Amino acid sequence: MPSRPVFVVTGPSGAGKGTLIKGLLERVPGLEVAVSATTRAQRPGEVDGRDYWFLSDAEFTRRVEVGEFLEYVPYVSGRRYGTLRSELERIAKNGRTCVLELELEGALAVQSEVAGSVTIFIAADVPELARRLRGRATESTGEIGERIELARSQLEQAHRFRYMVRNDDLERATAALAALVECELVRVGTMGRP
Repeated sequence: MPSRPVFVVTGPSGAGKGTLIKGLLERVPGLEVAVSATTRAQRPGEVDGRDYWFLSDAEFTRRVEVGEFLEYVPYVSGRRYGTLRSELERIAKNGRTCVLELELEGALAVQSEVAGSVTIFIAADVPELARRLRGRATESTGEIGERIELARSQLEQAHRFRYMVRNDDLERATAALAALVECELVRVGTMGRP
């Protein structure tokens, strides 16, 4: 029985990764997004194991030390986020195919460590990224400027991933992403298999 691929979606902030993944899940049955682990505080309404796996700093560090994380990244805020290996196992055990939404470094780590991983870089033009980031209104002007500069350097890394989808039109980009995923599932013989 062929193993299921792990789809890794990456790209700069503001490229629309989350929106495209939501559309992908609506179009392609049998996919499931891995639940990330974090050290940030649980917010009202969030459910442990659904929104994130909420871990203390000490527990996160312990799990890193014993190799339970496939990838993780520390943020300037001091919070850490990562993907537990057990998430991939849980999703596969349930007969589903794993989708990861990761930062570039995490995506490259998974690409080098997980056989059968399929990396997909989501790109958008820098002016469009800037417009989206400003539209979010979650960052200051200085933070937006820093994110735009980071996005410029990240866009130069697109060649390191198997596929690239340009998110210049949401419907077209969602269809392109779904077509790539379906082709990979057919290629490995898992499309339509429970």
